[in-house]
Amino acid sequence: MKSNHESADSTASSPVPAPPDRHPGNPFVGLRVAITGGTSGLGLALVRELLNRGARVAFVARRRDRVEQVRHELPDSHGIVGDVSRKEDIHPITMQIVGALGGLDVLINNASDLGPMPLKLLADTECEELERAVATNVLGPFRLTKALLGSLAASAREGREAVVINVSSDAALNAYARWGAYGASKAALLHLSRIWDEELSQEGVRIFSIDPGDMDTPMHAAAVPDADISTLKRPEVAALELADAVAEVLSRRPIVQEAFA
Repeated sequence: MKSNHESADSTASSPVPAPPDRHPGNPFVGLRVAITGGTSGLGLALVRELLNRGARVAFVARRRDRVEQVRHELPDSHGIVGDVSRKEDIHPITMQIVGALGGLDVLINNASDLGPMPLKLLADTECEELERAVATNVLGPFRLTKALLGSLAASAREGREAVVINVSSDAALNAYARWGAYGASKAALLHLSRIWDEELSQEGVRIFSIDPGDMDTPMHAAAVPDADISTLKRPEVAALELADAVAEVLSRRPIVQEAFA
């Protein structure tokens, strides 16, 4: 079973040189990227990876203490406290992302919710548990993407690439017992991504759904506490792969959606 996941800025008197470029023709230098669920697991690994590639990164997470901790560890990042599952948080999150980065080129909707914990059969799942998974995994990405479409479209009009990555799971495609809330919500996000890409690609905004695979993350440990971690992908590896997939998009080369082996 594959499962994934999960502002104060300082200024200098002179420009800070970008980190060493590990990738020839690096398309990330100066790119404005926002990542939800950015304080643990894949999200945190993505913040580190994209900063290392020279991107300007804002990350969003619910817990203020974790946001401040990551912001202290990665002072070039912009930390934003907010919960994408809460409708009332979306506007403040949006304003802080655009304010911190001066626009947006790439949005990575990574924040996720498993639903009931421990995992339950659908018949035993409370309505509120399903609602929470849908609020985080479907409505959150929908609302945040919708709120940021103006900034993404502006980037496209300026000749920059405008990309949204919705982090998915093979549970979006396969039926797994006890993964009903998570799987159903991820399936909805997958189809939402496909429809939105169909609608927005002519405007220069591309929407992709990518499954990073089974990872050794706090979320996976909570879902499958007895998993053999030697069989799981490190978040850092998944982040590198996802960043490479985004680089393919930015280089205007087609990528295969929805899965990394």
